[in-house]
Amino acid sequence: MAYASEQIRNIALVGHNSVGKTSVAEAMLLNFGMISRLGRIEEGSTVGDFDREEIERRISLKTSLMNGDWDNHHINIMDTPGYADFIGDAKASIRVADGVVVVLDAASDVEIGMEQVWAFANEYKTPRCILINKMDKLTSDPDGLLEQIRERFGRQAIPLQIALNPGEGFNQILDLVSMKAVRYEEGKAKIEDLNAEQQSLAESLHEELMEAVAETDEELMEHYFSEGDLSQEDLIKGLKEGVLRQEIFPVFYSNAYDNVGIAQVLDGVVQYFPSPLQSSGLEFEDADGNVVQLQADANANLSALVFKTVIEQHVGELSCLRIYGGTLRSGDEVTNASKDTNERIGQIFKVNGHERVEVNEAVAGDIVGLVKLKDTHTSNTLCAKGEKLSLPVVKFHEPLIQVAIFPKEKGQEDRMATGFAQMHEEDQNFVFKYDPQIRQTLLMAQGEMHLDSLIRQLKERTSVEVSTETPRIPYQETIRGKGEGHHRHKKQSGGRGQFGEVFMRVAPKGRGEGFSYQNAVVGGNIPNNFIPAIEKGIVENMVEGPISGSSVVDVEATVYDGKFHAVDSDEVSFKIAGAQAFKDAFLKAKPVLLEPIYNLTITVPEEFMGDVMGDLSSKRGRVIGMDSDGHFQVVHAEAPLSEIHRYATILRSMTQGKGMHTQEFNRYEEAPKEVIDKVAAETATGKE
Repeated sequence: MAYASEQIRNIALVGHNSVGKTSVAEAMLLNFGMISRLGRIEEGSTVGDFDREEIERRISLKTSLMNGDWDNHHINIMDTPGYADFIGDAKASIRVADGVVVVLDAASDVEIGMEQVWAFANEYKTPRCILINKMDKLTSDPDGLLEQIRERFGRQAIPLQIALNPGEGFNQILDLVSMKAVRYEEGKAKIEDLNAEQQSLAESLHEELMEAVAETDEELMEHYFSEGDLSQEDLIKGLKEGVLRQEIFPVFYSNAYDNVGIAQVLDGVVQYFPSPLQSSGLEFEDADGNVVQLQADANANLSALVFKTVIEQHVGELSCLRIYGGTLRSGDEVTNASKDTNERIGQIFKVNGHERVEVNEAVAGDIVGLVKLKDTHTSNTLCAKGEKLSLPVVKFHEPLIQVAIFPKEKGQEDRMATGFAQMHEEDQNFVFKYDPQIRQTLLMAQGEMHLDSLIRQLKERTSVEVSTETPRIPYQETIRGKGEGHHRHKKQSGGRGQFGEVFMRVAPKGRGEGFSYQNAVVGGNIPNNFIPAIEKGIVENMVEGPISGSSVVDVEATVYDGKFHAVDSDEVSFKIAGAQAFKDAFLKAKPVLLEPIYNLTITVPEEFMGDVMGDLSSKRGRVIGMDSDGHFQVVHAEAPLSEIHRYATILRSMTQGKGMHTQEFNRYEEAPKEVIDKVAAETATGKE
């Protein structure tokens, strides 16, 4: 059945790992009638987690698309991974969603994963609701968790339900909007009138709900004060407006494993979440700062964003895109504005896990998959032919962990590079590059599991096995003082020989000023045609400094004297003499090692602060400042790169998986003498 744009709802299921998002998606599919029985994660039978690695690990590693119909509406679901290493997928899904369902575990606290996705939703101004799942746990404490949520995210978190019997056997919900009780038996809901006890329990919370809704709208507020009540129709209307403006975050309860409460969540998605006509993604600023307003109209010009690419062996590349305006039809020719190329649209699919159903067209607001596009990848904009519209792309976090990587078998470097390039179209949360500064190929990822998954995928897709090692630190070498050096290059081996002699001075320059070369030779002691060769020798020698083999920076070199031989002197002789004279002068000019310093932003629960601060101190870290963010403490610090290799892993281990951090390069600064001595000794040993 074809649906109009206003009948579509696009939701992202987000939250910390192991809160039951995939089970929620599975229960939704059961309610849609898309499946006849609930799949189980432990059996590897869910629609969402179909990848072999996901089945083995029993966690989601990437976003899965699903869809179905409910109450004369079409709902597109994006089931996102909750593990920190893969949270970039969640961010991309929130970017294209019109509503976010934040899932929590009723027996846990507000976890850092929720903090992150909540921040993403704030960034994109996306309406959201909260689903407290796993209500059947013996240790479930929905009231305590709700209070935590309100402390952290504000009093806008408003329960639309009461969980009547939390804990083992949970199957009863009191709906505060309809003022009805819902009893579940074998996953089927039965609506009942409230008994006297339930009525008494619900009255004060129903009153709170009406007050919260009335506060979001002046007209409703006046009506509420004059009448002392809001009709169910006014309540639903006010909730919808409050959710759209992110002034209300409805709270629901569920046990998705047994399909308890999921039908009410779907009702809430249809009733309270905005349609694509009201999407926060329709208005944005372009590269020039101009406000662009799209129209979610099937007859408008096409505008669509590719937010994910899935590559399946023997199937090919599937481009997942959200259509913001216009209609996409099979056979259309469109423009990829990001690449300034044209594409012919082939098959269009609605996607449920690894199952695909072909459709002829898709309208504004829908989410579909396309295959066999020539040159369209994640973050690209597709628009009407000839248009130049570019939609805002997702900005992913910088990778937090890196290794030097090389194939175990010689000659497979190109296959390795091609494999990672293809994988990057699917996952833009990692970086694969050659770093000329340290002369190593690096694989940079979000954490150990992400790294392991990438290496595993590479082997499965290309048969290339790789080895990894700790990357070299991109130190730099410079000088603190002035120095003079000299070198005579003389070589005689029968016939014409080689001769060149150079006298040189070196001096330090300001940080970041680079290298400069001066010619102060007078009297023709070195002919002018050999002066450039001396500079070439110096520049080539600066690639590997004498202390650590790292690049030399911020030095001025001046050639002031020398000698030449009328027959034996040539450019090669002066190039060698210049390089050695520079090295001699450099070592006499108080050489030092510069190490890269990184900024760290570390977010941890308060109880782990002592461990984190002690660890930072042991890593030569400096704390710049601290902020309190609810139950979490945010530490702003800086530390040398050499001390924070795999810090993401260390932090998660130290905080029971509850800590997270971001890091970015700040500057170079002089390393302590003990570090310089250690690096110099290691470099000398390596050369031997």
